Amino acid sequence: MANEWNVGKKESGLRKEKEYAVTVGLIKRKQTEDQVAEYLDELEFLALTAGAVTVKRFTQKLDSPDNKTFVGSGKAEEIAEYVKNHEEITMVIFDDDLSGKQNGVLEERMKVKIIDRSTLILDIFASRAQTAQAKTQVELAQMQYMLTRLRGLWTHLERQRGGIGMRGPGETEIETDRRIIRDKIAKLKKDLEKLDRQASTRRKGRDTMVRVALVGYTNVGKSTLMNLVTKSDVFAENKLFATLDTTVRKVAYEGVPFLLTDTVGFIRKLPHHLVESFKSTLDEVRESDILLHIVDVAHPAYEDQIRTVQELLKELGADQKPTVLIFNKIDLFRERNYDLYLDEEGRDEVEEGLRKSLESEFQNESLLISAHTREGMDLLRERLVAMVKDEYQTTYPYVAKHW
Repeated sequence: MANEWNVGKKESGLRKEKEYAVTVGLIKRKQTEDQVAEYLDELEFLALTAGAVTVKRFTQKLDSPDNKTFVGSGKAEEIAEYVKNHEEITMVIFDDDLSGKQNGVLEERMKVKIIDRSTLILDIFASRAQTAQAKTQVELAQMQYMLTRLRGLWTHLERQRGGIGMRGPGETEIETDRRIIRDKIAKLKKDLEKLDRQASTRRKGRDTMVRVALVGYTNVGKSTLMNLVTKSDVFAENKLFATLDTTVRKVAYEGVPFLLTDTVGFIRKLPHHLVESFKSTLDEVRESDILLHIVDVAHPAYEDQIRTVQELLKELGADQKPTVLIFNKIDLFRERNYDLYLDEEGRDEVEEGLRKSLESEFQNESLLISAHTREGMDLLRERLVAMVKDEYQTTYPYVAKHW
């Protein structure tokens, strides 16, 4: 049973009704079982966001993926047997990208849909995209991803087994498909360039205002904080990539105006072609003056998430901007980590030590807040106003004189 793709067809990879899945991850060299368990937790959250319920996970220790089956042959048979005995399962989700060949072999063995991490993320992006720019970026990323896996994905080529009179038509067919996709990619890039120029024109109209961008891992509370700071109604939900389109709002504290931007959340193992396609959206990050790096401090792997975001900011050339680490969900952190009998003085001492330790490790000043309970919001506003004023004095001194 092979994957069926149609060039230019704008359908999500997952059906709209609820599906059931198993997840698969490799424990590679220099990785621990706990780390891979963390990755699979995130993969299952991605699956849930896309509309699938995970019923079981499989892991295997392997130095590198098998060329044919990704996992070892024995593990692939074990997964196939489990899927066969549980008829409700409609897909197997792998935590790393699969080649077209691996995808075809696995589907043939397991007789269900095979999804990898990139395909899953693209599916979520496709369902979340609202603006023309976001939709074009998602389609471009899908086409670029499809092009690299063409041979393994095209089902009509599987029926051509080779031999006299069969080699030529097969090659012609796949080259035709490649040309169609490349033409589509070229058109999408032109469309995106046009949309980028329009977005750039809109940004130029805001050139005399300091820009502050909210960045961070997905589902850390950026949109909730955006709503709180701007008193607006930006969509926020407890799902990965709840917001995909960039949102910009004008804010004024103590008579000091600035623009606040909510950006798409980052994630571990974000496919490179997706970063490339979304660089136009992430221009808001590159062109901002100040970054508020939002962190879910209650998440067990929040330090890894900070590193992931910092690596992506470096890739975007935005790692040298004035940045404040905003450790959100401190209320949840206390609930999960503190002794019930810890008094307020002891709590404050622990949190101050935590804050200083994190500042030292990640080389940015930090604040502890809770967007949910509004704790620390006054301190955040004070710091934000001071940073925006400093930025005006440095970048737009002629604007500051008119206050």
